[in-house]
Amino acid sequence: MKPVTVFGPDFPFAYDDWIAHPDGLATLPAAAHGAHVAIIGAGAAGVIAGYELMKLGLCPILFEPGQFGGRLRSQPFEGAEGVIAELGGMRFPVSSTGFYHYVDLLGIQSKPFPNPLTPAAGSTVIDLLGKTYYAQTLQDLPPLFHEVAQAYDAALEQEANFSALKQAIRDRDIPRIKEIWNPIVTAWDERTFYDFVASSEAFKKLTFHHREVFGQVGFGTGGWDSDFPNSMLEILRVNVTECDDHQRYMVGGVEQVPRKLWQHKPDRLVHWPAGTSLRSLNDGATRSGAKRIRRLDAGQIEVTDAWGRAEGFDAVLVTCQTHLLSTQIDTEESLFSQDLWMALDRTRYMQSAKTFVMVDRPFWKDKHPVTGRDTMSMTLTDRMTRGTYLFDNGPDKPSVICLSYAWMTDALKVLPLPVEQRVELALAALAKIYPDVDIRSHILGDPITVSWEADQNFLGAFKGALPGHYRYNHRMFGHFVQSDMPARERGIFLAGDGVSWTPAWVEGAVQTSLNAVAGIIAHFGGTPSPANPSPLEAYEKHGPVRLSA
Repeated sequence: MKPVTVFGPDFPFAYDDWIAHPDGLATLPAAAHGAHVAIIGAGAAGVIAGYELMKLGLCPILFEPGQFGGRLRSQPFEGAEGVIAELGGMRFPVSSTGFYHYVDLLGIQSKPFPNPLTPAAGSTVIDLLGKTYYAQTLQDLPPLFHEVAQAYDAALEQEANFSALKQAIRDRDIPRIKEIWNPIVTAWDERTFYDFVASSEAFKKLTFHHREVFGQVGFGTGGWDSDFPNSMLEILRVNVTECDDHQRYMVGGVEQVPRKLWQHKPDRLVHWPAGTSLRSLNDGATRSGAKRIRRLDAGQIEVTDAWGRAEGFDAVLVTCQTHLLSTQIDTEESLFSQDLWMALDRTRYMQSAKTFVMVDRPFWKDKHPVTGRDTMSMTLTDRMTRGTYLFDNGPDKPSVICLSYAWMTDALKVLPLPVEQRVELALAALAKIYPDVDIRSHILGDPITVSWEADQNFLGAFKGALPGHYRYNHRMFGHFVQSDMPARERGIFLAGDGVSWTPAWVEGAVQTSLNAVAGIIAHFGGTPSPANPSPLEAYEKHGPVRLSA
């Protein structure tokens, strides 16, 4: 059976095939070789776009105000070798084939992520309303949980023609995808995730408690009640492209991907000498953060960094979160249409908090002398911790516990608290689930925590589209198509998972960065490879359905 990939459904284009094609992406005119392109943000979208533009003969200059890698952030624990906390993205579905193109190129190893009820987790504990359930698979749980899982599967099938849509994505059958997906967009644009669950015929037969359990246990990666206010279109995309399933983590940390790509020396380069890398083109380091963007009289776009260094660029790619264009970067308003500004400013970002500790060994694998069960398990709970994940680095080696992974209101509960207090709250919650386990006695070193909404360079973890936001998303995602724009708006592009159809998943950053690459190629008068059409050529025919104004 063909694999499911993130092939649409809004814009079904084979990005993985495009970047792997032996003919390359395009040819630029010689006059464009060496032209400087500013890239604002050195996360996945910025580094990938820079890498592909460099191969074509352009000179990408990256600006980064914070930590290299964006939300692909892997923080090492002090004093330990290779023991890290994944503060941003940490689980990557195999359907993200554009992302794995670069993972494989760089030779980075991955392993199955310990999601609930998967073999990688070993065992799972669900603690809900004061009751605790131990399981290794879904079959080990009481009938209530089976009823919830079956109801959600039935709701997707009955209301979204789910199996047929997934098969069309497997087959990369664009007409069939559009036939099924476009009417769903039209009908569901203003529908929340919770409305879908509560109003579906499958869940109407069940109780409120079933919906409560679904919000806590969810599907794939665990509880999804923090997403209940979000657009159901967003959730359906995650389900049908299997972003919530078959996930892996990067051994040694996902931050290796942007860092190694920054230093990678491609075999095939235009204009630049062999051995050129993004790092060498940037004199070994990124510039400081962009503080001002404005149009120059000659048509170039000037970017000024935090130290006042100003330079005109022939093109600019903005990959930072969209709110920074209003709050952190003095952006000339005429660079974007008012319709696009509305979309950029109305983008809603979700709060997210994680707290990690390093422990002396994977003690949770010890067997309880009475029950024979694992001493501790991957844990889903309605308590403050919400999700607790266990990362085994090998027998008798320092390992990692993500004590708490929380969203929205649960994340805001700990926002003003120092890391030590966050750890104490998490340990207190887990003590009620595992009263016989002394987690504290195994902790080494200092804990690590993050609240993405408190970082001025992010202001939130990632986009969570609300009902009615489809048109905004359409404007942002399609901005790379600039042929009909007025001259004052051309030459500045957008990328990042926040302008994609799949926020929170790195594949959205990859796909929008490649859209921007296609747009920048056209901006410089480039010619796509005849046997390898770009997203720009495909967009007019297969782009997202347009809803009425």
